[in-house]
Amino acid sequence: MMMVLGMFVFSLPTLAYQELQRKTDWKHPSTSRVGARNARQFTGKGDDTITLSGWIAPELTGSVYSLDALRLMGDTGKSWILIAGTGRIYGSFVITGMTEGRTVLGQDGDAGKIDFTITLERTDESVLGLLNTLGDLGSIKNMLSLEGISNSVSNFAGDVRGAF
Repeated sequence: MMMVLGMFVFSLPTLAYQELQRKTDWKHPSTSRVGARNARQFTGKGDDTITLSGWIAPELTGSVYSLDALRLMGDTGKSWILIAGTGRIYGSFVITGMTEGRTVLGQDGDAGKIDFTITLERTDESVLGLLNTLGDLGSIKNMLSLEGISNSVSNFAGDVRGAF
């Protein structure tokens, strides 16, 4: 296990990222001064962004359904606790973006290699506050099961058919 986001486990069988980048900002607004540099004042913490990128080869390692599961998690708009495989708690994050590129296409159009990037933004103020607010684990488990993904795809397909 490399990392956990909510109940989703990043690993070789699911989705193994090759790179983790973290960008942390602090707020220092400025005020213009005549004949001198701008005056700055620290006003607090800014954004904390983690970007995970990598690729999967569905025939060898990783699963296309893992990307679908993460999209479903992003669709909820909920914040998920992020924990490294070492046990380090990063905090609570929302999924703000996901890109996917498909290459090495087969005759049926299925990709032999899928590149991905997932962007996470921190939402909590402190890691200690998270321990009391882990959320409803039952609904998360159901959402990430193959049956839950299948039901979501079926509902979407029904919505598309109904539109025409």
